[in-house]
Amino acid sequence: MTSPAVAVPDAAEVARAAGVDLREVTDLAGFAAVRVLFDGIWRPDPGSPHVTIELLRALTKAGNYLTAAYQGSRMVGACVGFFGPPRQATMHSHIAGVAPDVAGRGVGYALKLHQRSWALDRGLHTITWTFDPLVSRNAYFNLVKLGAVACEYLPDFYGGMHDGINGGDETDRLLVRWDLDASGPAPVAADGAAVALDRAPDGGPVAGSLDGDHVVVAVPADVEALRAADPALARRWRTAVREALVPLLADGRRIVGFDKSGLYVLRRENR
Repeated sequence: MTSPAVAVPDAAEVARAAGVDLREVTDLAGFAAVRVLFDGIWRPDPGSPHVTIELLRALTKAGNYLTAAYQGSRMVGACVGFFGPPRQATMHSHIAGVAPDVAGRGVGYALKLHQRSWALDRGLHTITWTFDPLVSRNAYFNLVKLGAVACEYLPDFYGGMHDGINGGDETDRLLVRWDLDASGPAPVAADGAAVALDRAPDGGPVAGSLDGDHVVVAVPADVEALRAADPALARRWRTAVREALVPLLADGRRIVGFDKSGLYVLRRENR
């Protein structure tokens, strides 16, 4: 049984509660600070940064989205997005990150709500982005807290990303779409679902049954820590989640939520 959707909070109120100010970034010093922030979060190969000053200059000059969260004078979060095809009235949110020492305070939530308001003010109706389906906290944030809808599984979407978070693992991603005109998300229960992928007592993946109209797919509790401690097991999880979600989605199930215990909840459409 689902609960009623809730109203979408105001970005400024969420930012105040998080102890930050949100400001659009428009100058070279700001672009450099965004790169430093993202380098500190992802720790990429020096020859392959996730953003460059030149790219951010070009994107913002063309009218695209770049906003940062500041704690006093210090930048502690940022989000970059660009417009999609004109007729789709959409934005693709390319990269967003928050400094580790302020994680969990609502800074990322404030940034996404600001991005939503910014997009609505410009006549846009949806924002899309991708995230690693193995990262449990991101799945919960995107699918439950924001209410975005998972619409496509993308195997090894970016190719190898040799940084401190991805660790050279294949970059499978879930593409999500956020309907900006919708009210807040409604929770979805995992009760009574068949288990397509479970966790073994040793922390590894255990394949179950892909049958059933209501199924759940587990992910590891903390895949980033797992990549550092046991890269081979992290890769097994990558394969197992891919081998569960891809056929389930192809066979008509849709991801309808994410249980906080670390389970994707799927239901078959049109039944």
